[in-house]
Parts: sequence; C-alpha cells; structure tokens
Amino acid sequence: MACRLCIAIGIIGTALVFAAPVAAQPNSTLRTPHGDPDIQGVFTFRTITPFERPEALGEKTTLTEEEAAVFESSERTRLNRDLYDPETGAPSAGYQSRAEGGVLSYNEFWYERGVELTSDKRTSLVIDPPDGRLPWREESRAARAVNRLNLRNGFADSYTDRSLADRCIMGFNSGPPMSSGAYNNNVLILQTPDYVVIQNEMVHNARIIPIDGREHGPLRQWVGDSRGHWEGETLVIETTNFLRETAARGSSEDSLLIERFRRLDSDTVMYEFTFEDKNNFTRPWTAAMPLRRTDGPLFEYACHEGNIGMHGIMAGARNLDTQAVDSSR
Repeated sequence: MACRLCIAIGIIGTALVFAAPVAAQPNSTLRTPHGDPDIQGVFTFRTITPFERPEALGEKTTLTEEEAAVFESSERTRLNRDLYDPETGAPSAGYQSRAEGGVLSYNEFWYERGVELTSDKRTSLVIDPPDGRLPWREESRAARAVNRLNLRNGFADSYTDRSLADRCIMGFNSGPPMSSGAYNNNVLILQTPDYVVIQNEMVHNARIIPIDGREHGPLRQWVGDSRGHWEGETLVIETTNFLRETAARGSSEDSLLIERFRRLDSDTVMYEFTFEDKNNFTRPWTAAMPLRRTDGPLFEYACHEGNIGMHGIMAGARNLDTQAVDSSR
C-alpha cells in the first residue's frame, strides 16, 4: 500500500464559525435559520469498530461492556505500529499477531484511528445483511483477492492500475461513502437553503450537493453526481454517475449510493448509507456510524503520492517485471 502523509499546514476558519451553533443547542429539534434540521458542525467518525463483523463472532451483533473492553485493548495492541518491525511487519517480543492495515513505515505518531467501539458496542459498521458481512458475488470476491495480491506485489502497467487513493484523487475513508480509517476521520458539514457541503479532511474532498429538487446531471465524476432532499428530520443524498470505483471496497462505476444524515442530539449526527453495485454484490448492503462533534479544526491535507510516491510505485513495478514474483508476499 502506498504511503499517505497528512501535513497540517492551515486551518479552515469556516469550520469554527459553523461548529459553534451545534454545541449551543440542546436537542435534535435544532434548526437552521432557513428552517431545515441542523446537521452542521465539525465531526469525527473514528472508531475501532470493524467495518465487517469478524467471522468468529458469527451472529453476535453487540458486545457486553466486559467483552468490549477486552476487544478494544486487544485491537489497540494489534494495530500499534510501535510494536512492529517497520521493514518486515514482524511483532515485537511478546506479541504474536502480524500488524494488519495502515502503513508499517509510519510509527504510531501518525495514526488517528479509533480507540474504542461505537457507544452501542456493535461488532461491525455493516448493519445489513444481519451477519455484518458484505454480500460479495463469488467472482468479484476472487477477482478482488487477485487484485489485492497484484497491488501488494507492486503490479502496475500504468498509473491507472493503481487505486484512486494511491493517486490522491479520493481518500480511502472520506468517501463517498465515508468510513472510519487510520487517520483524518474528520468532516465539516455546512448548510444553505439550496445546498449542503460535506468537506472531508482526508484528501481535502468537498462535495457541494444541491437540495433544491434539480435532476441528476449526465456528467460522470470521481465522487459521482449527488442530489439531496429532506425526509422529515433526515437528509437523504442519492449519488450515481461515478467515473470509476468509489471509496467503498470493491465497487464499480455503476454503483448507487444512498446516504442518510439525522441529528440524534447536540453532539451526534447518525450517518447511514446503503450501497448497491450489481457488478460486485448480490444485494444492497447498509452501514452506519455516528458522527461525533469535535472542537476541530480541520487541517489542510497534503497527499504526496500523485507527485512523489507514484514515481516510486511505477519504478518498483518495472523492477519487479524483471523478477519472479513471490506469491506468498
């Protein structure tokens, strides 16, 4: 996986301007000056809750307080990059499991992952299907496994073979859809009478979404074409016309995304999304996670793969073209 490094080089002042009213209001009846439900603010969605439920947990949807404490402690140790050799990924003495996810060459200083489960102690962010697992088509699951092996082994005939996250076009957790990742799990939401703006800290992505009833446009875009409307207290955003894959794992340009934002209390907005891609999944699936108010601010994100790292990736791939690839890597 290519390295990504965020550099805090500026503060987005508007974040503070719009965050303050959220903290001042007492309940979910919060309203904007133009009368819509108020979902504005600066929020974090970092959590240690797995995106998919670990298979060992079967149909167990939530953990007890005691089980959650054990799981959280174990995960914090498993993911801690300071406990692993940055070259090999081998654990330090006393730790048995290999580090997974993230970038081993970063030490723990650079990470901002979650340290605890969601407040309801769910075992996965995926809430449908009931087993908390993505409903892959078998051929798509197999193709994804091959693709992941190719990427780990440095395969790249062209820069277009690399992921949109590698190329600094879209963040792997910033969406759409959003999901908790290793760092930069922060988002700013702003509202006007005709638009909602969702600005993610990761790869400084900003979606400006009309909510005035206009139809979808014909142009395909990296983040798709989004249109929003209110259903009672819930903002519903439909996104289609993606140019390539989305931030959802294993997706294609034919994906349909429905996102829902609903204020729960003065500090929390529930974010839920339903994802449909008939090319890769046997049925639509749904994930949910809370957006929790944070004092912010957002920082400007500098992604270097597009101007530095990609050269190294491609040079490494050309070197591997002359060697036998070790399939066990």
